[in-house]
This record gives sequence, structure tokens and C-alpha cells, in this order.
Amino acid sequence: MAEKLQQFDSVVISSLRRFRDRYFPAKPAREDLMPVPEPGKEDAQLRFLDRLPVDIQFLIMGLLSPVDICCLGATSRYWRAMVRDPLLWKYFLLRDMPHWSSIDHVTMPNLELLDAPLISEEESLEDGEGVEEEKGKDLKFDFMSEYLKGCPSCRQQWLPSRPAYKVVTSFLQYLVPSSEPRYAMLGPGMEQLDVSLVTRLMHAPDVLPVSVIPQRQINGIGSGVSYMFNHQHKFNILTLYSTNRAERERARLQQHTISNKLFACEGTDDSGYPVYSPAAQVQQVCQVVDGFIYVANAEPETEERKGDWKSEVAQIRAVLNCAGHPTSRPLLVLSCVSREQTETVGPAKCRTPCVYMAKTLCLPQLPNPWMVQDTVAESLSGLLDGVSWLLRCSGVKLG
Repeated sequence: MAEKLQQFDSVVISSLRRFRDRYFPAKPAREDLMPVPEPGKEDAQLRFLDRLPVDIQFLIMGLLSPVDICCLGATSRYWRAMVRDPLLWKYFLLRDMPHWSSIDHVTMPNLELLDAPLISEEESLEDGEGVEEEKGKDLKFDFMSEYLKGCPSCRQQWLPSRPAYKVVTSFLQYLVPSSEPRYAMLGPGMEQLDVSLVTRLMHAPDVLPVSVIPQRQINGIGSGVSYMFNHQHKFNILTLYSTNRAERERARLQQHTISNKLFACEGTDDSGYPVYSPAAQVQQVCQVVDGFIYVANAEPETEERKGDWKSEVAQIRAVLNCAGHPTSRPLLVLSCVSREQTETVGPAKCRTPCVYMAKTLCLPQLPNPWMVQDTVAESLSGLLDGVSWLLRCSGVKLG
């Protein structure tokens, strides 16, 4: 990815340079005679910034936040045109997507756009008759919109503020007792990681206090625990393990797969994906819960795990399909690693980015609302953001 970005740098700079030379040709002037901006004259400062070399302008834009780049585009016709270059935002997408901490069914960018050619990989903003005509013309791919839609910082920046009447409404709703949402939690991330996410949840009162001790058992492979979110919203998580504890631990130490007692394989479909039928007790759980938590293993893929993705996709589809009113059940995917990454960790040890986790699990094809949230089992970082989204999808009014 780093090599691809380095090669793409020159493409973006060439595109910006050709566009500026065509529509904003520089007036002949010696560098030592360039006017020095006078204090308080913003127009002079902008003209000075406009005359910087394009590669310096590209470097400046690369250091700005997306919101700042949009503000820069509002300063003049020149910068409005420059910051709308689709190649520039395609570069930002390739650079920043691996570092996004969450993505959902609303903000997921269209990854197919990154592989498809632009109007022309060499044309960018050059194929109009003029600046105003170019700006009014619909681009084939709007990478800027894709970026601003998916970037987590942009989502937070532009969230609408809550009106005062909603604050009163939330307080009144808090006084009315509501039913406790229930969620089924499953997935290989509960069993394959060195640090047990479920164990950490049970012993992290500063993150999610346990409200009720384990109360339900399903043939020895699952139990229900109630937690308290934000000290006022109670919800229940029913963990569904693939087999009993002894077999899970032996399989983890010996690095081999085990027979999954939650599902029965009934063959494969036309696309080569396995077709699973959930066990009877799992079907009962799926029909009564309000949503699902899938714990995915986001650590570097090993030889033993290669080829498991199709099975995971099929199992997600199986639990959603056997739920009552399946399209209304939200799916939270915790893209989980055991521990926080350190500076000594090389590129080969990096976690799977949440955007690519969503693509691998074929989540954009689901009719259900879904979210992928980066999570660390040891510190539980990212967990509360995911739980907050899940509770909102279940109709819980959070303050």
C-alpha cells in the first residue's frame, strides 16, 4: 500500500499542475519581486499561497484535516477548484481508510471505485471548457463525497446538535422503565485470541459493570450476562461458543480448527459458499434477541485461518436469516485484536482495517443495519462506541 501511494503522489501532483497551468496560468514575475502580504490583507495572503509550487500545495493539503481542506476550498475560485480534484480525494481514501476505527452500513465507501479507472487516469479536471463549466459538471466518481461520508472524524464533526426538547424527552423516557435489549454474541474472535474478550468483559467494572451474573445456559456452550451501559441502560449479552470450554482451549493451544456445534453444514451454494443450518437451540436464541454481536479476529491471518472467511460469511447469514424480522436486527462486528499495537510492530503485524473487514465479511450485501468497530480485547478500547451504536439501533435513547 505504501508503494502504491508513493506512485500515486506523482499522478496527483501532475493532475493538479496541468489543471492550474490550463485555467490559472501564472503571470510572469520574478520570485524576488513577489508582493509581500501586508498585515490584515487576506486577499494578498491567498494570492501568495496560490503562487506556491503545486507539489508544496499538495503537501500542505496532505497535512490538513478533511474539514480544513473544505474550508480552504471556500476561500477562492482557485482553491475551490483544486480541492475538488477527484484524484486528490482518491489519494486520501487510499491513505486514510486503513486507519479508520469504524464504519457502518451508511458510511461505507464504495471500494469498487478505487479499482475502477477515473474519467481518465490522466485527465482529472482537464476535460471541461472552463472552470465554471467544469465545476458544474458531474464527475463520474465523487471520491470527495465517499471520503467525507466514511471518515469517522467528519461524521463526528457534522453530527447535528441535540435540540433542548430532546434533552427533556430523554429525561422523561429515563423515568419510564423499558425492556432490556438482548444480543447474541458469537464469532472466532471470542475463541482464537490470546486474550479472552468475554473474560475481560466480566472483569471490567470501569467499562461495563456487570448488572446480573450469568443466568442462562445453552447445552454448556453459552451463557447470558447483563451489563449496565453508562450506569443507566441495562442490556444482556448471550455468548454462543462453537463448543465447550475444554475443546476451545485445546484447539487454541494446538492451533487447529474444531467442529462447530452451533451450525450444521448442508452443502454449498452456487457461489461456493457453505450453507449452514443453526442448531435448534441457536435458532431459539436468534428469534428472541434484538441484535447480534459478531467478534471477528482482526489479527494477521495465519495458514490455519486461510479459507475460513467463506464459512464466517455463511454463518453470519445463517443467524440473521433465522431471526424473526431479520432485516431489522442490527449486527455489530467487533474487529478484535488481543493487545494494542506498539511502535515496534511492523506492517506485517498490522490488524485488518475495519473497512476491509466489512468487505471480507460481505457486510454491504446485507439488508440489516451493521457496523464494524475496531476493538482491543485487553483494554476493551472501542467497545463502548460499538455498544452505543447497537443500543441506539434497538431504540434505546442515550443521553
